[in-house]
Amino acid sequence: MPTFVARVRDSQGKSKTEKISAESIGEARTNLRQQGFVVQDLKESQGIDLSKVFDPARFSSVTVKDKAVFSRQFAALVNAGVAIVRGLGVLSEQCSNPKLKKALVEISADIQSGVNLSDSMRKHPQCFDALYVSMIQAGEVGGVLDEVLNRLAKLLEDVARLQNQIKAAMAYPGVVGFIAVAIFIGMTVFLIPVFAGIFKELGTELPPLTQFLMDCSDVLRSEKVIILVGVIVALVVAYKQYYKTPVGRLMIDRISLKVPLFGDLIEKTAVARFSRTFGSLTRSGVPILTSLEIVRDTSGNQTIANAIEAARNEIQQGGMISIALQKEKVFPPMAIQMISIGEETGELDGMLMKVADFYEDEVEQAVKALTSVLEPLMIVVVGGMVGTILLAMYLPLFKVFEKLG
Repeated sequence: MPTFVARVRDSQGKSKTEKISAESIGEARTNLRQQGFVVQDLKESQGIDLSKVFDPARFSSVTVKDKAVFSRQFAALVNAGVAIVRGLGVLSEQCSNPKLKKALVEISADIQSGVNLSDSMRKHPQCFDALYVSMIQAGEVGGVLDEVLNRLAKLLEDVARLQNQIKAAMAYPGVVGFIAVAIFIGMTVFLIPVFAGIFKELGTELPPLTQFLMDCSDVLRSEKVIILVGVIVALVVAYKQYYKTPVGRLMIDRISLKVPLFGDLIEKTAVARFSRTFGSLTRSGVPILTSLEIVRDTSGNQTIANAIEAARNEIQQGGMISIALQKEKVFPPMAIQMISIGEETGELDGMLMKVADFYEDEVEQAVKALTSVLEPLMIVVVGGMVGTILLAMYLPLFKVFEKLG
């Protein structure tokens, strides 16, 4: 958005310089007048604006928690009868996230110039996604903006809680795995060379396990480690590039649903997210086809996204969501049956919320079960790595002791 520099006179008659961002010079002039200024001169800013180059908003991101807090506070202000522009001004002043703060200031300026709240939010996809904008639009049309904002806050809080559960489950194996690799590299680089010198002086024949670790130590302490790192980086980049292709994304996402321990957790998480999001959208008055399109794009798994798209096509042809989901064989039978009952009774949104509650509890239990399995497993892995290195170092010594005996 262009930046304009204006020389203005305030209500007390004092002249000063103001900077304002707007789509056009006419919009900038209108915004300045609405702020109570008399515009004396207005022109577009020339040159590099260092404040934009080093703008903290460029290097920050808006989290689910940020949007949940904003939605809850905004709902309270709207429900209390505070004007939208004034409410956005209050929230922007106390907002700690630079990107969201900047977006709220620009949204407030757009609303003052006559733009709808949803249309203004649509200009900031990094802060407000299609799901958020669609629900806000439905709230504006239905005149229940405060109610929709409360639903959004509840939805986002549930999503954040679900994400935190997954992160908690992955944190322990991630940390222990990093420590295990660090221990292995440390012992290989610093401990094994000490024993290598002893074995060389003794002239004893090395067992295959010991020789293998000696070779690993030589690689890690030589320039060959650069080649090894390069190969690992190349594999990671190749994986990411392959995942960006439609075929690769579909294949990897399909495999992820069948991975032992984690596949069941991924499936339950996807079902809970689908049910909660779809239920919130339909309850807020968003059309079903639009809701399914939004849920499809936010599913996070291509296999599940394809199943949702099939359900969308089924509805366009006059079919039922549950039948389409059952054909794809992606969602659990229990979830499909509950959705089917919701369609038959006309209480689809309420049943979707019950499905979401059930599978969020299932995710919580699955996370606890996964953690209880991974904790002893990681201890065994770390102990096995350290034990293998120590065994490889002491095996040649046993042979030396036998010869001396």
